[in-house]
Amino acid sequence: MLGRLAGLVLRRSRAVLVVALLLMLVGGAAGPTLFGKLSSGGFDDPGSDSGKAATALREVFGQGQPNVAMLVETPRGVDDASAARAGAALGGRLSDEPGVVNVTSYWASGRAPRLRSEDGRKALVLATIVGNENDVNERLDTLLPRYEGAKDGVDVQVGGFARLQLELNEQSAKDAKTGEMIAFPIALVALVLVFGGVVAASLPLVVAMITTLLGLGLLWLLASVGTVAVTSVNVVTILGLGLAIDYSLLIVNRYRDELRAGRPTDQAIRITMDSAGRTVLFSALTVAVAVAGLAAFPLLSLRSMAYAGIIVALLSAAASLTVLPALLALIGPRIDRGRILGRRRASAAREKAVEDGFWHRLASFVMRRPVPIATAAVAVLLLLGAPFLGIKIAAPDERVMPESSVSRQVATTLRSEFPSGEQNALQVVAPSAQASRQVAAYATTLSGLPGVARVDTITGSYASGRQAVAAGPQHTRFGKGEAAYLSVVPVPGEAEDAERLVRDIRDTPAPFDTLVGGSAAVNIDATDALVDRLPYALAAVSAIMVVLLFLLTGSVLLPFLALALSALSLTASFGALVWIFQDGHLSGLLGGFTVTGTITSTVPVMLFAVSFGLAMDYQVFLLARIREEYEHTGSGTAAVALGLERIGRIVTAAAILISIVFLAFLVSGITFMKAFGVGLPLAVLMDATLVRGALLPAAMRLAGRATWWAPGPLRRVHARFGLRESGAAALPKAEALAGTRG
Repeated sequence: MLGRLAGLVLRRSRAVLVVALLLMLVGGAAGPTLFGKLSSGGFDDPGSDSGKAATALREVFGQGQPNVAMLVETPRGVDDASAARAGAALGGRLSDEPGVVNVTSYWASGRAPRLRSEDGRKALVLATIVGNENDVNERLDTLLPRYEGAKDGVDVQVGGFARLQLELNEQSAKDAKTGEMIAFPIALVALVLVFGGVVAASLPLVVAMITTLLGLGLLWLLASVGTVAVTSVNVVTILGLGLAIDYSLLIVNRYRDELRAGRPTDQAIRITMDSAGRTVLFSALTVAVAVAGLAAFPLLSLRSMAYAGIIVALLSAAASLTVLPALLALIGPRIDRGRILGRRRASAAREKAVEDGFWHRLASFVMRRPVPIATAAVAVLLLLGAPFLGIKIAAPDERVMPESSVSRQVATTLRSEFPSGEQNALQVVAPSAQASRQVAAYATTLSGLPGVARVDTITGSYASGRQAVAAGPQHTRFGKGEAAYLSVVPVPGEAEDAERLVRDIRDTPAPFDTLVGGSAAVNIDATDALVDRLPYALAAVSAIMVVLLFLLTGSVLLPFLALALSALSLTASFGALVWIFQDGHLSGLLGGFTVTGTITSTVPVMLFAVSFGLAMDYQVFLLARIREEYEHTGSGTAAVALGLERIGRIVTAAAILISIVFLAFLVSGITFMKAFGVGLPLAVLMDATLVRGALLPAAMRLAGRATWWAPGPLRRVHARFGLRESGAAALPKAEALAGTRG
C-alpha cells in the first residue's frame, strides 16, 4: 500500500504540495475564531447525579448555580448611604440584563450579614447567567465593560465560576501562542544539531506546521457541530508539533541513509516509505489508540483531548507520508545542502563499524548481565514513582490560575473575608416534592447537618435545625408545580469539607427522590466517573495494543513485554507529578504556582494516556527495527544489539526534540497544564534511557527464544496480515545491511 502511495506522490509531488498548502491556509484561517467555539469547562459528568440536578434546575426552574460574584468595595463602608444607593442600583441594573437571573445583593436582601465582609468594606452581588458555556462566556464578555471598575463611587470586581471559565479560555489561547513561539525556534536549532544542515532540519518543521494548522481547522469543524473543550487546543499545538517532528525525523533519516547507499532519489523514497513509512503509520495507530481511551470517560475535557490526540496522530502520519515524500522528491540529493555542522560523509565505508557504536556496545553489555541491570533499573523507576502512592485528587478551582486572575482574586477574598459560602451553595432538587410540609421537614433536617450555614427553599430559610425566616417573595423561585429545590449554603471551609457535606446530604433520608448538585457534588461525581471507567478504558486500550503489536512483531510475548515496559516508564512522571505539584517542591523554578495539596483529578488520566501513547510510539520504532534485524540475522541477541544501534541515535534525537517541545507547557499560566510540561518529557526520557538502554535488551535476553515464539495458527495470521519494515527485506542481505548503515 505504501509503495503505491510513494509512486503516486512521486508522480504528483507538486500537486500534493499545492493541496497541502491550500488545506493549511484553510485551517489557519479557522484558527482565529476557534476559541470562540470551544467550551472552557468539561470537568463534570453530565449523566451523574449532579449533572441531572443541573439539567433539572435549568429546564424546570430556569435557574442555575450562582456563577457571577460581583465584589463591591468602598473605603466608606458598604452601609454608607451613597454606597448603598450605588450597590442597590448595580443590582437593579443587573436584574434587567437579558440572560441574567437570581440576582441578589447585600442591599436588596435586607443587608444580610452573609453578603458583607467582616471589615464592612466589601459586599456581594450574586447572579446567574443562564445558557450553555459558550452563551455564558459571550454574555459575560458583554457585561464586564459595563460593570467592572470604578462605578458611582464604588470599585467593582467581577468574579465567580463564569469569570473563571472565561479566563481559562483566554489563558489557554495565550499559552498556545506562546508555546508555539518558543517551541518552533528551539526545535529548529535542535534539528540543525541533529542533521547538521538547515535544509534537512527545516523539513520536519514544515510537516509540523501543516499538521498543526490542519488540526486546528478540524477542531473548528468539530466545535461547529458539537461541543469541544478548550484543552484540545494545547494537544493539537504541542503534541502535533512533537509527533510531526518525530515521524519526519525517522523518514528523513532513513532517506538520507538510502541516498548514502548510492540509491537514486525515487528508489530511496520508495524504500523509505516501505520501511520507515510503515513504522510511522503503525506508530500513529498506537498513539491514536492510546489517547482514544480518554473517550471512554464522560468528562468533556477528556473526550476532547481524545479527539485532538487522534486527529494529530493521524494527521502527523498523513503529512509525513505524503507531504514529506513530495518535498524529498523535489529536493532530491540536495537535502544535505546548507550544512553548517561537520562535513557530509562520502560513503558508508568511512563510518565506524556497527559493532563499535555506542548503542550496540551498551546493548551487548546489558545482555551479558541482564538480571542485575534489569533489577537496578526497575528499582530506580519504582523509587522515582514512590511519591505517587500518596496522591490526593480534586477538581480544579480558581487556584489553578495565576495570581493576576480576577476570578482567583475575588474567590480568595470570598474565602477569607466572608462568613458563608454563598457562591458554593449546593442544590438539592426534588422533581416531585408533593407537599410543602415534607419540604419543610427535610430542609429542617439538612440545616442541622455539620457544615451547613443555611438552607433556603420554597417554605422559607432554615438554620441550626429550625426555621429562621418565614417564606416570602424571595423564596418563590424554589418551587415550580410539584417540583422544588433546596439551596444548602455551607460554612466557609476547604474543598474536603464541602465534599463531606455532599456525602452527608446524600446519606440523609429524604421523603422524596432527590438530586444533589453544586460544585462540590460535581467534583465527587467526576472523580467517581474517572475511577469507575478507568479499568474498562485500560483493558480496551491494552487489548487493541496487544493485537497491533502482534501484527508488528509476530510474537506472543513481545506485545505484553512492550505494554509492561511502557507502563513502567511512566512511574517517574507520576512520582514527579505528586512531588512537585501536590507537595510543592521546585515551584519557584517552574514559574510559580499555588500548591493546594492536591492534583487536578483529570491530570493523571490525561498524562497517562498521552505518555503511554508516546512510550508505545518509541517501542514501535525499536521493535520494528529489531524485527527487521532478526529477519536478516536469525539471532535474537544480535537483532537487539544491531536494531538498537541502527535506530538508537535517531530515537534519542526524537526523544530529546519532543521533550524540548513538551517543555513549552511550562510557560502556561494554568497549573494543571504545567504538569504536562514536567510529566511528558520525563516519561519520554525515561523510556529513551532506562527502558530502551537497559530494560528492553535485558528482558529480551532473558526471554531468549521465547521472545519471537508464536503458535502455528498465529504465525499464519501474522504471515498474512502482519506489518513489518519490508523495504530492505527484499534486497540481498549484505546490500540491505549496507543500506541501513549511517
